[in-house]
Amino acid sequence: MARIHAVWLLLATAVPGLLFAPVFGLWALVPPVAGVVVACYAVVELCLRVPALRPWRPLLALVAGALVLVELVLYDTTRSGLPTSASLTRLVAGVTDSWQLTLQSTWPVRPEADLLLFVPLLVLVVGMIGIELLRRPAAAVLPSLALLLLSQAFVAAEGAVVLPAALAYGVAAAGLFLSPSRSAIALTVALSVVAAVVGLAVPTGPAYSVRHNEFAPAPSAREVSPLAEVAARLADPDAEVFRYTSDAPVDRWRLVVLDGFDGVTWTAGDRYRRLGAEIGPPAGTTVPTTGHSARLTVPGGARWLPSQAMPTSVTGPVRPLIDQDSGTLLLPERGGPVAYDLHWREPFGDLAGLADAAVSADVRTGDLGTVPGEIAGLARTATRDARPTFRTALVLEQYLGDNYKVATGAELPTGSGWPQLREFLLDTKRGTSEQFAASYVVLARIVGIPARLAVGFRAPREPADGDVVVRNEDVLAWPEVAVEGVGWVPLDPAGAASDAGPASTPLAEVVAKARTELPPPTQPLPDPPVSAPGRVAQGSSGVGVGTLALWGGLGLLALLGTALLAIPVAKLVRTARRKRYTGVRGVVGAWWEARDLLRAHGTRITPGMTARDVAAVSAESTVDSLRRLAVHLDMALWSGVPVQQDTVTAAWQAVAEIRGTLARRSFGARVKAVFAIR
Repeated sequence: MARIHAVWLLLATAVPGLLFAPVFGLWALVPPVAGVVVACYAVVELCLRVPALRPWRPLLALVAGALVLVELVLYDTTRSGLPTSASLTRLVAGVTDSWQLTLQSTWPVRPEADLLLFVPLLVLVVGMIGIELLRRPAAAVLPSLALLLLSQAFVAAEGAVVLPAALAYGVAAAGLFLSPSRSAIALTVALSVVAAVVGLAVPTGPAYSVRHNEFAPAPSAREVSPLAEVAARLADPDAEVFRYTSDAPVDRWRLVVLDGFDGVTWTAGDRYRRLGAEIGPPAGTTVPTTGHSARLTVPGGARWLPSQAMPTSVTGPVRPLIDQDSGTLLLPERGGPVAYDLHWREPFGDLAGLADAAVSADVRTGDLGTVPGEIAGLARTATRDARPTFRTALVLEQYLGDNYKVATGAELPTGSGWPQLREFLLDTKRGTSEQFAASYVVLARIVGIPARLAVGFRAPREPADGDVVVRNEDVLAWPEVAVEGVGWVPLDPAGAASDAGPASTPLAEVVAKARTELPPPTQPLPDPPVSAPGRVAQGSSGVGVGTLALWGGLGLLALLGTALLAIPVAKLVRTARRKRYTGVRGVVGAWWEARDLLRAHGTRITPGMTARDVAAVSAESTVDSLRRLAVHLDMALWSGVPVQQDTVTAAWQAVAEIRGTLARRSFGARVKAVFAIR
């Protein structure tokens, strides 16, 4: 039995290790985790055959597992396959550094040894401790349970992975209790069923992660801010900054985004992470996006790399940090020229309704310092006292372009604090893109439009057969406005003042079309219904962990099927009981039934939400039924009039409509809802 119990223990240890798959990818973890498990079992077998080695079993397991990791993960540190001092150093770094680097990276991370090594090391230590506790199965399973909890603290399992992962761990852990007695077998089955039910009960929404507040330490700036360099670059227009080749037209290249302003200086958020294998569009982007790529060569030694608003990956010798909210790429240590391939996404399509789109209401864009009194009045005048929408943002851009001039010549204005901005807005009305962009951002924020300031370069307009060369004369500061569903949309009030429009990218074309549809400055803005443009369902990014279903223990599916029948039966009984309620309780029972139906189909409902609150976050097809149900609830709870059976019947009719609407969803969604536990 010792061998069998060791196998079950090591399987129970491997499953939590593989649950780090959303972080590194499943196939990056399988070889090292499997190698460690095999090494530990080989040591168990050796000690069973040679009892004299048993006191040395923990040390032998540790050495064997470490050697396997050196051969599988750190082979580049070996000499003719033999470990070296570098191998030992990297193993130690796997204990001290790799988990921290992982928490500081975007996920999935690059599947490199310096990052993923802590996972097989944890599996090795947990397996080694568990083997020594095998005489007490309840104690032996605790280390693997701790590792399971740690894996879920990194990233919680969700979706189709939950049930097979729970089954796999439940079967393996229960195997530790196997014995000829019937009581032990019953305990094994009970543990398996409990593991499966717990797996079903795991919430599928966003969960807490230990990485939420972990960011990579960014070095303090040793250079002048790119915003302060605008005038100096324009004074030396022919100096080359970088060059690139791209598979599609490029509007502009960003270096840094500044969203903090204290009235004197503009600062960046500096919420950097190490750029992993690939990242998706920023949170809140619901419009369709398309991918592009470019090869860039940057000759200088500045720490900011040219980037785009939605970078997805960088390939090449560089390992930059990234601020996912702004797309800023930062090299902590930069010693000379670099070349890299940048891949990014940008909004694509006609983006119907962009002009009338709402600005994002949940974007925090920093302070403004002490605003001069006359500037607040100017902001209202420039936006025609209209409510904050993207159309209002375009009107503000138009106002600056029509009433202010781009400075040229030898004497160029500098500075973007309130003294310089006040002079630009009220006196000289002449400035570089630095003053245009900074003025736009402060005026927009005054009237409630979330805006921030970006600094980079306008893509040159001249055609080129080879590399496109970006020079100092292309330097540009521009404002960006947060639009619901689209993300940050760049504008260019300085370009509007100098007729230097952006390149012909899909988003730029849509914005340009919206500009042409603005009413004349003498007319007030219309007050259309505000919406988000072109929403599309964003599929969840696959993490390659569906293969964990193979660990599901197919032999227990029949038993689990019988157990799971209790879930739909219990729901039917609950519904029948609610339908027997009368009066106020009958209407409230209908609301409970509608709430549980929507929850089962994935609608996020908190205990304090009313029927109208749920209608606001539900699919459009169920909104009318929920609103009718809300009317019946109000009458039952607050009117003071006795509730008649007709009202109860009408409330349940609204529930029947919701049920019928949900019944038109896909077969898989309906099956999942039947077995959902809340």
